[in-house]
Amino acid sequence: MSTSRFYKYQGTGNDFLLGDNRSGHYSLLTSSVIEKLCDRRFGIGADGLILLEVGSTADHFSMRYYNADGKPGSFCGNGARCITQFAYQLGIASDEYIFTAADGTHRSRREPDGSVSLLMQPVKALHFQDKDIFVDTGSPHLVVAVNELDTTDVVAVGRSIRNNERYRSEGINVNFVQRTADPNSIRIRTYERGVEDETYSCGTGAVAAALTFAADKKGTQQLEVQTKGGSLLAQFEKEGVEYVNIWLRGPATFVFEAIPDPQLLLP
Repeated sequence: MSTSRFYKYQGTGNDFLLGDNRSGHYSLLTSSVIEKLCDRRFGIGADGLILLEVGSTADHFSMRYYNADGKPGSFCGNGARCITQFAYQLGIASDEYIFTAADGTHRSRREPDGSVSLLMQPVKALHFQDKDIFVDTGSPHLVVAVNELDTTDVVAVGRSIRNNERYRSEGINVNFVQRTADPNSIRIRTYERGVEDETYSCGTGAVAAALTFAADKKGTQQLEVQTKGGSLLAQFEKEGVEYVNIWLRGPATFVFEAIPDPQLLLP
């Protein structure tokens, strides 16, 4: 590949490498190269890599997401908010963006305070699995309630659950969640498949936790989700067992631009 330029963004500490692939320049990236680029010791370092590509005639762009292990990922909420900022940086100007991702079409917008809001897909229902709750928010999540979040061994317990017989094949993101004194706020720590470690934040996990811990009432609900890397805001409505109009809001910040050594891009 000729000179390849990557842009690093982060959303509450969930960091990504982004590339402008509208010309197809990055289409030859292999899983092994993506894994090397995301390596925090020998590459640029990131929780995943995202390519901005040409959308359909009705879309501003499409989003192709890869986990840090180089494999194609499912939907990424914080990544979707970061690619919205990236699109703006590339000169794709709009009051509201429409784009496609692994789980379908989304809307996003840049807010006056610099944050980015993202409309998620509706969630059909929450599913109990023993004492925990499974939620699909574009990516599969298990929500585990804990009393002492700070002393929870997120990596050891999360890895054990992610690799048990039930989840080993497809994988699962494991979210450990604790209530706070504020009924409209929760705390979360997440073990992410594909990264195979704890991340500073997970957007789809934050939404999964918010839906699980919200009061069972009608009308619009809003919860602050405190992650290791900062706070996200989840807003949604409940209609029967279904959750709709789910918006995730939080910071999405440009960090730096990088041109890696060409040797790093060799398979």
